[in-house]
Amino acid sequence: MTHVRAVSAGLLSAAALLALGAVPAAASDGPPPAATPEKAVTAPATLDTLSRFFARDGAVARSAAAPRIEGASVPVRILSPDFVAGKAGAPVARIEFHASKAVASDGQTASLWTVRRAGGWQVVNIATGDDEFRYAAQGARLLPGGLVFREPQIDAWYVQKGAKVLPLDEDAVRAVGKNGTSLTAYRARVAQAYGDKLPGSAYAGKGAAGGYGPPAAPHEEPLVTAASSTAAAGAALALGLIGTAAWRRRRTADRRPTA
Repeated sequence: MTHVRAVSAGLLSAAALLALGAVPAAASDGPPPAATPEKAVTAPATLDTLSRFFARDGAVARSAAAPRIEGASVPVRILSPDFVAGKAGAPVARIEFHASKAVASDGQTASLWTVRRAGGWQVVNIATGDDEFRYAAQGARLLPGGLVFREPQIDAWYVQKGAKVLPLDEDAVRAVGKNGTSLTAYRARVAQAYGDKLPGSAYAGKGAAGGYGPPAAPHEEPLVTAASSTAAAGAALALGLIGTAAWRRRRTADRRPTA
């Protein structure tokens, strides 16, 4: 069972423009970078965008959304291609962005993704829900001091500490079992699944590993991390589209591969 994030047509268009070089990854007409993720997500322009986001589909009046930021931002780690490739000393995952939790007056929640740009931090995406924070807390309880990360190809969340990898959601349980696996065994699994789909591979050369091509067959899941996602979202922000873009992973009954 996968999590699916609904993406606006405008965001996909922005991603396509970015891939063609028509939109710079760090466009100058978006909100200026801030000194910290917290300053970026509490900027007046960001809160105004959040009000529009929470008011989509008439869920709440824009004037009544009253979004607030709760707690500090958390780093979000994604399965590392270097780990998959077996690079010596490579950690299982790398930080791709920071997430901050926003709450509306009617209880809706959203995750704001920030990345470091030239000169500071910038919001590049808004997603419904609070997955990033729930799994961070769950991982801290299960393996204190462990590294919480996501395998985006199957939308599975794990926590790793030392030689141990434990599942945090149903997708991860299906991948490694309810009792988890060793780091060595996990490395062997992802190497078999994605080793021929790394950046620079023939598979990537087809354009399929960029995350915006036709859906891959179940046995051809490209190794795409959040880097391409945040780049596309950054282009969407520059084009003024982020107010309507929702990139949320919801539980669905289908088995379409994610990219």
